[in-house]
Amino acid sequence: MVDQARARRLAKRISSIVATAIEYEVKDPRLRFVTVTDAKVTGDLREATVYYTVMGETLDAEPDYDGAAAGLEKAKGVLRSKVGAGTGVKFTPTLAFVLDTVPDAARQMEELLARARAADDEVAKVAATARPAGDADPYKIERDADE
Repeated sequence: MVDQARARRLAKRISSIVATAIEYEVKDPRLRFVTVTDAKVTGDLREATVYYTVMGETLDAEPDYDGAAAGLEKAKGVLRSKVGAGTGVKFTPTLAFVLDTVPDAARQMEELLARARAADDEVAKVAATARPAGDADPYKIERDADE
């Protein structure tokens, strides 16, 4: 029987342990700008997928995705040992690291929304000063005062 609540709790604990270990215990310089964003555990608690992002040294610098992936692959055994010691489960899950694309997708969505807002503002400016090409209401029928 699969206990999804237990898998979610274990995933949360694994992400916390891995993040702490990367920050304080693993001394690989390639992992300085790695941030653990999420973790997912299979229903049988045998495999864990840890999602991470990589930031650049500065705002303009391109992140070193390949170096971070190599550093995580090298530290995988140490991190699995930390997870085993920190969780206390019978079988320590194997770890797989996946680059999280959600922050990039969110940034792209924000840029698209900003462009849409700018286009809406442009249309609103044009509409504010626009006049109809003919009469204001070409379907208006003038009526006599008698009617």
